[in-house]
Parts: sequence; C-alpha cells; structure tokens
Amino acid sequence: MAGGSAGGQARGARLRAEVAGLPAYKAGRPAVAYSGTAFKLSSNENPYPPLPGVLKAAVAAVEEINRYPDFGSSALIEEIAGFVGVPAARVAVGTGSVGVLQQLVQATAGPGDEVLYAWRSFEAYPIITQISGATSVQVPLRADETHDLDAMAEAVTERTRLILVCNPNNPTGAIVGRAELDRFLDRVPENVLVVLDEAYVEFVRDETYPDGVAISLERSNVCVLRTFSKAYGLAGLRVGYAVAAEPVAEALRACAVPFGVNLVAQVAAVESLRSQQALLERVDQLVQERDRILAELRALDLPGRYGVESHPSQANFYWLRLGERTGAFAAACESAGVTVRPYSPDGVRVTIGEKEANNRVLDILRSGF
Repeated sequence: MAGGSAGGQARGARLRAEVAGLPAYKAGRPAVAYSGTAFKLSSNENPYPPLPGVLKAAVAAVEEINRYPDFGSSALIEEIAGFVGVPAARVAVGTGSVGVLQQLVQATAGPGDEVLYAWRSFEAYPIITQISGATSVQVPLRADETHDLDAMAEAVTERTRLILVCNPNNPTGAIVGRAELDRFLDRVPENVLVVLDEAYVEFVRDETYPDGVAISLERSNVCVLRTFSKAYGLAGLRVGYAVAAEPVAEALRACAVPFGVNLVAQVAAVESLRSQQALLERVDQLVQERDRILAELRALDLPGRYGVESHPSQANFYWLRLGERTGAFAAACESAGVTVRPYSPDGVRVTIGEKEANNRVLDILRSGF
C-alpha cells in the first residue's frame, strides 16, 4: 500500500549507508561576540578585501545574474591556461578546489577502491572519499609533521585509484620537496592518479618546492588543484581549478555540476588573474607577517613551555600540536575575541590574519592560557 510499511520496515527514503555514517565537515567558527574587535582566524581566509579591479568587475557582473553563466567557463579556462602555461584542454574548473576534488573522486574511485592520503591532512578528504563509496587509507605524518612518502608508497595496492598530496599540507603547513616527490612518483603505478593539492601555493617561499604544473605536463597521472579562495580572497565565490592530462580534465568536466561556477565567480577569477602585481604585494605582506609570527613562536620556546615543537609553515597559517591542551587554548583565544581552528585531540591551526589578532594569539601563548 502506498505510503505504508511492509514487514515492519522503517518509513522514509532508503539512503546509502555511507551517507548515514558520514563525518560532518567542520567549518571554521565565525568571529565571536567581543567587547572590542573580534577576529576570525579559523578558516585560512585572506584578511584583505578583493582587489579593487576585481570588486568592480564582480559588481558589474551582478547586473546580469538573471542569465545563466557560461556553461563551459570558457573565458576563465582560457585565462587560467594562459596564466599557468598549458593548453586549455588541460584545465577544468569547479566550485572551489574542494569541488574539483569531489569531481576527481567521482571520476576515479567507487566501492572497493582506495583513496590514499597522509593524516592529519585536509579534513574534506575522508568525507569526499566516503561519499563515493571508496575506502580511505590514511598514512600518519612523520614526527616533524611532513608527509611520509615512503610509507605512502608502501601503502599502494592494486585497489588504489587516487593519491592525495596536500602541498603545503593543511593544517600543518609543511611541504613536500621536489626531489622527494619525484622519488615517490617513480614508485607509483602509472594508472594511479596523484593529486597535488596546491591550495596555498602562492604563499610558498621554499626553493625546494616543486612546480606541480610542470610535473603534470611530464607525468600523465599527476593532477594539480588550485583555488581562488585563499591568496586571491574569493572564498565567498567558490571557484577553483585543476591542471591535468586531457583525459582527466575531460572527465572532470563530465562530472561537474552544470553551471556550477557562477557568473560573478567567473568574472572575478578572470580579473584576479589579471591583477598579479597587486596580488603579489598582498601575499608578500602576509608572508612577512607569517615569518614574524614564526620567529616569535621560536622565541617563546614552545618545547620548553608546552612540549610542543614549532615547525615552519609555507602557508597562510601555522600549526600548534597542543595535544590535550588543544581545547583550553582554543577557548582562551575565543575569550580574547579570536576564533582559531581546533582539531582535538591533536592541535590547533591558526590563520595569519590582522596584526592585532596575531598578537593576541601570541599573548595567549605567553600567558600559559
């Protein structure tokens, strides 16, 4: 009987078991109510507003939002291709780099397959993998918070379909160097896709950092992910891209949500790529502030105070492996009007933000919280 239950079965739609047990993505908490200025250092956002030319172009595009955006994001793809120096057929776009990543997992892995990545790393990795029905294989980071690529290579099996290398790693800020990455890629079967997640590439100043796009041109099983959410300050518009071999890029386009990258996002991203000088000036300011904070952390003698090693970061955030003190530190920051990103029971990630906010966090560490 329609609407009834047969044999005592529960009412309602039948959902996939993978979805029912899905871990929830925890976004960075917003700034809290505070007597003075409150700051949000929990989402790795750029504290600067969009570049002036970008804002003007985006506002102009709003006048046309009664129309669908370009289905193929052709102007944006051509601009990205020219910027990174590859044919347009090698570029695919999506709703942020995490949206493109979800397309990649859909295109490569399903039930019975494995997706391999380091842990701790970007928390969307296990969620997206589980949605596809594939199995996560997590390889612990080394003690210095870097990828253990030897252990990852040993973990590859005939079921491995996708390997994710977050570079710089979120939330630790550590990078994988070119020589180590090459040795790893030499050990990976050619039919396994390796994704270099470079969401924070603009902030890297380490000369050993690999050119992911160049590697993707040399190796057909390497794909690079990048985003406009971090350095470009377009987190609210959700646009990212992949650079990959043509068959991979074509599969990404086939798995994309139709019209997923909206009109304003396309226009703003194009204008952002045309504003490189202004962008680099802003990024350099953030890098200088990052380096100042890392120097302050070294001077604080965190190992002596809290038994915490202070590792270098090549991103727009830094990582404090505070262990059981994670919750207390996050609460102390919130009491001071600053929200950070706790990953209990491991540690806390703190975004490089406004100087006043950064100094409040340093003061909390000095105080013993």
